[in-house]
Amino acid sequence: MATPYVKEDLPPYLDSTSEQPPLFDGTTRLYTYYQCPFAQRVWIARNYKGLQDEIKLVPIDLKNRPAWYKEKVYPENKDPLKQQFAEELLAYTDTLNKIVYTSFKGDAANEAGSAFDYLETALHKFEDGPFFLGQFSLVDIAYAPFVERFQIFLQDVWKYDITAGRPKLATWIEEVNKIDAYKPTKGDPEFLIQNYRQRFLGQ
Repeated sequence: MATPYVKEDLPPYLDSTSEQPPLFDGTTRLYTYYQCPFAQRVWIARNYKGLQDEIKLVPIDLKNRPAWYKEKVYPENKDPLKQQFAEELLAYTDTLNKIVYTSFKGDAANEAGSAFDYLETALHKFEDGPFFLGQFSLVDIAYAPFVERFQIFLQDVWKYDITAGRPKLATWIEEVNKIDAYKPTKGDPEFLIQNYRQRFLGQ
């Protein structure tokens, strides 16, 4: 149920002349641009949950953004090759999901393999760490919830080990499972299996 909305006075944009808000003072801030539809989605969720007092808006003038914004808040990826590869990987998430979810209605052990082969190949791209871009990034966050579910369900129903013959993927899963931010978000495997069996197999 939505929390009653309380009209708030929107703060003005911060530009190149503005001082940087404190980064670690216990206040959660949503750095935003009022005309951006992607930022608007987060803004809507904040308002819907009634979190205006807990999450403060910090609008940034993107045409005259402060130097500290790029340096401290939203640093650009200095490696254009990694940036391009990240975009390719993020775009592939929908393809991965379509391939694997569709395979649940057929011979998953054979039909889903190409999707995991893609991940294995992608993980060979950079050698400066075990993750897709070497170091843990948004790309890993995008894939982790789905790979988690696919691994459990494919193993349970089809006895299909998605890491067999894919050492990089096996290492990636192992390293993701060590991330403290990820650990508490993992679901109960038994609930997942039961839910997916009902959803995809009608059992």
